[in-house]
Amino acid sequence: MDLNKVQIIGRVTSEIELRTTPNWQNVANLSVATNRSWTDWSWMKQEQAEFHNVILWGKIAEIASQYLQKWKKVYIEWRLQTKSWEAQDGSKRYKVEIVGENMILLDSKQESSTQPDNYPTKPKPTKTKKDEEEINIEDIPF
Repeated sequence: MDLNKVQIIGRVTSEIELRTTPNWQNVANLSVATNRSWTDWSWMKQEQAEFHNVILWGKIAEIASQYLQKWKKVYIEWRLQTKSWEAQDGSKRYKVEIVGENMILLDSKQESSTQPDNYPTKPKPTKTKKDEEEINIEDIPF
C-alpha cells in the first residue's frame, strides 16, 4: 500500500493567482508558510519557517481566490507532486508542490479585518420587548 498525503496549517504568504486552463478548468497558485519553534541544547528558543507552493484546481481554486488573502490562516490537505525541468544552463531543476483537494479557512471575522464583506456570518439576534423587561426576583420559582 502506498500513501501520499500532506496536511498543513499555515498562513498565505502571497496573493493568489487564479488562471483558467485552455480546457476551462480553474487553477490557483499560492504560497503557504508553516512555522515551528523549539528550544535547542543551550536553552535558546529557535524558530524556522517553511514555505510551501500550493496548487488548487476546480471549484476549490475559485473559492480560494475569493476568500483567501495574504496572511490568512488556512488548512490544506491532499498530496505532494514533484515537477522537473531543464534550466537554461542545462542543469536539472526540481520543484515540490502540494496539490490541494481539501481546504478550510481558519481565520474568523474578528481575527482579520481584511475579510470580504460578503463572507458568510451568523445573523445577529434582535431584541424583543419581552427581552427588555426586567426580571423580578419574586418571579423566579426556586
